[in-house]
Amino acid sequence: MVLDLILAIFLAALFLPGFWVRRVMARYSKPADRYSVTGGDAARRLLDLNGLQSVGVEATESGDHYSPLEKMVRLSADNFSSKSLTAVTIAAHEVGHAVQDAIGYPALRLRTQLVRWVGPIQKVGAVLLMGAPVIIAVTRIPSAGVLMVLGGFLTLGTGGLVHMVTLPTEFDASFGKALPMLREHDVLIAGDERHARRLLRAAAMTYVSASLMSLLNIARWWAILRR
Repeated sequence: MVLDLILAIFLAALFLPGFWVRRVMARYSKPADRYSVTGGDAARRLLDLNGLQSVGVEATESGDHYSPLEKMVRLSADNFSSKSLTAVTIAAHEVGHAVQDAIGYPALRLRTQLVRWVGPIQKVGAVLLMGAPVIIAVTRIPSAGVLMVLGGFLTLGTGGLVHMVTLPTEFDASFGKALPMLREHDVLIAGDERHARRLLRAAAMTYVSASLMSLLNIARWWAILRR
């Protein structure tokens, strides 16, 4: 009974943030003409006001994000062309990441480096995971099992680490960068700030589910390994 309750709580913590984020984004995406500028226009204006004329803005099909490597704010097609509160607020959030990049925000720099390393590291980890059983069977050396531990850490641990580093980066982009910009430059219509705060919280929460899923995968792998 207790285990069932713990599992239910964990599953709720795993899936409810994502559901809440989608609900908040959808709620404030209408009316689509609430503002006089689109999300793309708002991003361009905020970038220019921060002296970031060299950073581009474009629509994308891969979700709202900022690319530190390409110096590009990318917005979903809806947020790029819509004039909704969601579009304008999410644009400010992504510009917040561009500002972080410009000032050398440590967590963003660390995440950028980790993302560069994760792909190759995870490939090495996968090779170790697949090769360790063969090595153990051939050599009969029990200590070869360390390769499985190392492979699992490289495959699952690095992804989890990226998600963990991402969380403070997202909250700073929302409340340390975007919200002050929206206030300073009078972007929001009177009365919209409290709703924008919900949207900024939702934008920051996007990676919470991914972080929890990473922890779950690591826990499952460790439980299997100890059997």
